[in-house]
Amino acid sequence: MPTALKLIAGLGNPGPQYERTRHNVGADWVRELARQFQIPLALDSKFKAEVGRGTILGHDLRLMIPITYMNNSGEAVGAIAQFYKLSPQEILIAHDEVAFEPGVVKLKNGGGENGHNGLRSVRARLANQDGYNRLRIGVGHPGNKALVNAYLTQQTPPQAEREAVAAAGDLPRAVLEHVLAGNWQSAMTALHTPEKTEISPSASTSSSQLIQNDTQGSKGEKDGI
Repeated sequence: MPTALKLIAGLGNPGPQYERTRHNVGADWVRELARQFQIPLALDSKFKAEVGRGTILGHDLRLMIPITYMNNSGEAVGAIAQFYKLSPQEILIAHDEVAFEPGVVKLKNGGGENGHNGLRSVRARLANQDGYNRLRIGVGHPGNKALVNAYLTQQTPPQAEREAVAAAGDLPRAVLEHVLAGNWQSAMTALHTPEKTEISPSASTSSSQLIQNDTQGSKGEKDGI
């Protein structure tokens, strides 16, 4: 039976110097979700986060944006999960993903963190359980591992890139409904399957294979902070 979400957290770094950086797209996504559904976010010091509670498409849940630095994101997520006795399956983490180009957004259940220190911190604070859900927001890769840190935390993306990221994060209502209800197979199929007017006979990868690949994580995805 599907497990509905109770918490959506968006990762980023605090402070105005990071507000428009690629590393903060997860926090930006949650802030926009809060705006769309009129859920006020307020600082809650015991959770080290901005937190709001409201109803989205009939689902009662909390939104949060940690005010810790990225590599300590788990302090906030773990604190609220423990307080409200949330299982990892009831949590969705929105974060930046260097393995995908800007304009690509994918869902994932469990698995590795692809070198993302924010996700590592979340897993550590969830009793080392990796069963939480992720919304992976593509930001691209600078092409050199040594440049990843600056690319994510020190550069402001061009307007066209910001628009592509925002458009991709604007999930169709049907996808968002599946996500909130915990219908992950339906959500992934709808989000990950490209629209085509005709199917090539040579296309051998089924929707179930695509879902399995995204659940397990892509091989060779190693760069992240």
